[in-house]
Amino acid sequence: MELHEKKEQFLEEMANKIRQDIIAMLVEAKSGHSAGPLGMADIFTALYFHILNHDPKNPNWPERDRVVLSNGHICPVLYATLANAGYFPVEELMTLRKLGTRLQGHPHRTALPGLETTSGPLGSGLSEAIGIALALRLDNKKNRVYCLTSDGEHDEGNTWEAVMFAGKQGSKLNNLTAIMDRNNIQIDGFTENVMPLESIRAKYEAFNWHVLEVNGNDIAEFVAAVNEAKAIYEKPTMIIAHTIPGKGVSFMENDFTWHGKPPKPEEAKRALHELRTLEGRIKSEHE
Repeated sequence: MELHEKKEQFLEEMANKIRQDIIAMLVEAKSGHSAGPLGMADIFTALYFHILNHDPKNPNWPERDRVVLSNGHICPVLYATLANAGYFPVEELMTLRKLGTRLQGHPHRTALPGLETTSGPLGSGLSEAIGIALALRLDNKKNRVYCLTSDGEHDEGNTWEAVMFAGKQGSKLNNLTAIMDRNNIQIDGFTENVMPLESIRAKYEAFNWHVLEVNGNDIAEFVAAVNEAKAIYEKPTMIIAHTIPGKGVSFMENDFTWHGKPPKPEEAKRALHELRTLEGRIKSEHE
């Protein structure tokens, strides 16, 4: 699964497209979360356009890899990625959070193709992913399971029950890779002020996980980490992905107040201009 220069460029351009879709969705919905989805666009792009074994034309393909989104509030990035990958029309993104939509404020498994779980209550996703991964092993399947989780939800006790249980399983769960969005923010402020998590790496290692740390906004670095995780046979892997919340939009970056609010129309216009011009480094086609 080598990442060549042309493919890396394609992935970076797709991540930028997904960020633009996120902004457009949120301003249309007038509600939703901004910072997390923008920060995770590179990782979701890498997963769905390079890493995963999946088939958008056959979402229930038995041999597909499974993706569990634990922190369901960042679903705009999942929806935008699924749409651009071909699971449903991109135009449908504009129905986010509207009455009767398939694109609810948190993912609803049976509402939309490509969703493996329903998420909402934080801290549940890792347990679900562990169950899926163990079930696949019981059936002698080679599918891999990826669980997206947030740093803030590690305030939840049930997350640590899952971490302990997975570590006990050891090699039985070498098909599980968890990916933590380590953006250092949550709705009330910075994680280390609300409920300090460090050293998060040492904690996972103490519970018998293989731990990798990467720049989550560097697609090539993330892909390399996933490749390494596939080579670990003794235990599950946690990839701690250090991301910039609000990535790509200067006035949102590293500002926890953007955790749970959408941009207003003028803010969205400014954000889209920055994304389309890479903060002024290229001339916008829309000017």
